[in-house]
Amino acid sequence: MSRAVQSVLYWYAEGVPCAELAAAFRERRRWTGDDPRLLLAEAAASTTGQRFLGGVKPIVERFREAFVATDRIESLADLAAVDLEDDALVAAVGAKRKRHVLLEAAAVLAGRPESEDLGALVAWAETADHYRYDEDPIGEIAGVGPSTFQYLRQLAGVETIRADPAVVRLLDAVADDLESSPLDTASDRRTIASGEWLALESSYSALEIDRLAWWTNTDADDRAAVLEVHGSPADRGSDCE
Repeated sequence: MSRAVQSVLYWYAEGVPCAELAAAFRERRRWTGDDPRLLLAEAAASTTGQRFLGGVKPIVERFREAFVATDRIESLADLAAVDLEDDALVAAVGAKRKRHVLLEAAAVLAGRPESEDLGALVAWAETADHYRYDEDPIGEIAGVGPSTFQYLRQLAGVETIRADPAVVRLLDAVADDLESSPLDTASDRRTIASGEWLALESSYSALEIDRLAWWTNTDADDRAAVLEVHGSPADRGSDCE
């Protein structure tokens, strides 16, 4: 462990419940539960970079009401069979890119050997290689970039970090605070590798660093609103120090 890295991250983590935030992902304590249909819908809804409250959540809610609550789709195989231009799908999900990612990813997971859909999602997420994401059956889907790829793995409970703007800003700030480091955010792969290096050099896991980045780059009111949706304690004292 590097004292310098630990000290810098400790400063950013003061007052941040990043261990609890990370645990909520690891244990799949999402606002939608651990339903793989909804976890996949959430990842697909994020592909165009919309914010959670104003974009992703409403899409998942509409999808749930149109397809899950009505029992129109009972499995990922059922979801994969939905037509891309289905009226209900267009109304619920919107952009063609999101619909394409949702249906194609469902087809990939439905074709796996696991007997249950959640097991298929988790098994894929645990073995997927984010450094070769574009060679992965889900990573090869048009519209799935490294951030969506990593987000779906996180939703499945995998300990990993994304290469999103919040993570980039945190890593760049940490790099500025360190006298020297190999931190590099010039590409998505280098950003992920840099996050993993910080995890190796500190007591913070990659997922905790990801959640720390989200916390420090999100408005306090937005944080509280998101945590309320997930049923997480927004006012808990730091358990990441």
